[in-house]
Amino acid sequence: MQFVLIAYDKPGGLPLRMATRPAHLTYLDQDIGAKLLCAGPMLDADGKPKGSVLIVEAADEAEAKALFAGDPYALAGLFEQSSVSGFKTVFWDGARLP
Repeated sequence: MQFVLIAYDKPGGLPLRMATRPAHLTYLDQDIGAKLLCAGPMLDADGKPKGSVLIVEAADEAEAKALFAGDPYALAGLFEQSSVSGFKTVFWDGARLP
């Protein structure tokens, strides 16, 4: 099943985000690996990161939450607020999926 994490950075969190970014990218590449379907920052009106969206394939919500909790951004305390929810991809790359 797919799960989506939506997380908002704490106010003034950009320096922490940038300092933690290399470890975050390594975590996504090496630790989550094939379970990661999509990831990227949410942007403010100035185009600066203000939060994160990750979509993973996991056996259940507990596994998804564990993947998200292990992210260096989460471990560093970057997020002010976050949520995890089941997710279903209906459109991908402009095409509707069955």
